[in-house]
Amino acid sequence: MIQLTENDEKQLREKGISKEKVIDQVNTFKEGIPFVQLKNAAVIGNGILKFTEAEEKELIKLYDSKLEDLDILKFVPASGAASRMFKALFNFLEVYNPEEETLEAYFERTNDKDLKVFSEGLERLPFYKKVIERLQNHNGSTGKKVHRFVSELMGENALNYGFYPKGLLPFHDYKDVAATPFEEHLKEGALYASSNGKAKLHFTVSEQHEEMFKDEFTHAGPRVSKDTGLEYEIVYSFQKSSTDTLAVDVDNKPFRNDDGTVLFRPGGHGALIENLNDQDADIIFIKNIDNVAVMKDAKAVADSKKVLAGTLLKVQQKAFDYAGQLDRGDLSDANISKIKAFLNEHLNVRFAKNFDSKSTSEKTGILKDKINRPIRIGGMVKNEGEPGGGPFWVSNAKGEVSLQIIESAQIDMENKQQANIMKNSTHFNPVDLVCGVRNYKGEKYDLIKFVDDKQGFITDKTKDGKELKALELPGLWNGAMAFWNTIFVEVPLVTFNPVKSVVDLLKDSHQA
Repeated sequence: MIQLTENDEKQLREKGISKEKVIDQVNTFKEGIPFVQLKNAAVIGNGILKFTEAEEKELIKLYDSKLEDLDILKFVPASGAASRMFKALFNFLEVYNPEEETLEAYFERTNDKDLKVFSEGLERLPFYKKVIERLQNHNGSTGKKVHRFVSELMGENALNYGFYPKGLLPFHDYKDVAATPFEEHLKEGALYASSNGKAKLHFTVSEQHEEMFKDEFTHAGPRVSKDTGLEYEIVYSFQKSSTDTLAVDVDNKPFRNDDGTVLFRPGGHGALIENLNDQDADIIFIKNIDNVAVMKDAKAVADSKKVLAGTLLKVQQKAFDYAGQLDRGDLSDANISKIKAFLNEHLNVRFAKNFDSKSTSEKTGILKDKINRPIRIGGMVKNEGEPGGGPFWVSNAKGEVSLQIIESAQIDMENKQQANIMKNSTHFNPVDLVCGVRNYKGEKYDLIKFVDDKQGFITDKTKDGKELKALELPGLWNGAMAFWNTIFVEVPLVTFNPVKSVVDLLKDSHQA
């Protein structure tokens, strides 16, 4: 049992964290988090749907026909800072002196490929004009020019882009305006996430950046409203301090700061299931802030989104009908078989081998449990070697098999069989989700009830020179949605344009 002082308990109350939750987290550290057990990679024909052009048109038509009656929300995780995106530039400023070596010598010495691509593509960057306008002197050797450019871009007393949230950096240069991801999400929202003249968007941001986002909306909002003819309703939320997780020392005891307080750390993007749970709409689109397309690709992106939303509406209609039948009761064996087949074939639900030998009331109870769940439609792109998660059939501790989005860190790569399954994966998770969070009566599900707490991550960190263990909550689209009903659909590569490094802005997909 952990010992908590009066001050500790006061700290917990202030953060909104229960003592039970802290004890559970300590137990998680002690027990460790097991690797997931992959059964198979989800592929087309076994866990991933691939529609024909005609089928896509039908699904788009279905979604468009229902728009006026739908309450739609676009939910964008946007708290990411840009510092990681500029890692190569920070490093360059630290180790390069233009007075002492040429740029070519630097490349030869360091093999810094990102900086080389960056320096060769300066003029194609969306903030090129802005930086150049600010530079009074752009003469000298190539090394001096590039160093000056990067200093102006990153300097604390200059543009200071490393401090910005990623969502507010210039991403796309349209000649008259350099659009931020925030603005691109507004424009996207108009194309697939608006109804009755209104688009509702929810951004999860860092508290320190909220005013910056509001300022950006003051500038970009009227321009986008004029172009789209829409009214925008923008809401912001922050990661809740109650989702912070306890850090422990090497003996699994609460790690203490120098002042004696217990160290809590942000729980990662899995904490956002709380923010998502506070929302209510018929359809919620989820997409990361840095994954935006230039306007020439916007229609293809919007059509793809509508296909996913149409898929949700189509399957939901049937699921709601069956959920109502189950509630009314008195089902024949034929009806029970029909509902089971629907769950199996259309919602990828798998049943225990002894299901058919159970009584009618037991079968009805299982079917009710399986069908009354939130539904997510996840777009999947063909794997082009991007690092990150993908779609898999997974077996849990109870032997239940389900479709999940799994990160490589959750897989035991020492296990040859598991490593081979991962290797045979054909698709990648671009974070392209369409969610149905209401039941057939229109009541919103409590999403917290569908989280698999055993899908978090334990990582080793240091603070003040001391080792500690940190706990990351189950990822928003990983363990936080583990007990949702899941459908995966192949979506085109044009829908996946993340900017993880500044040089990604030089890709054709970000050239307006």
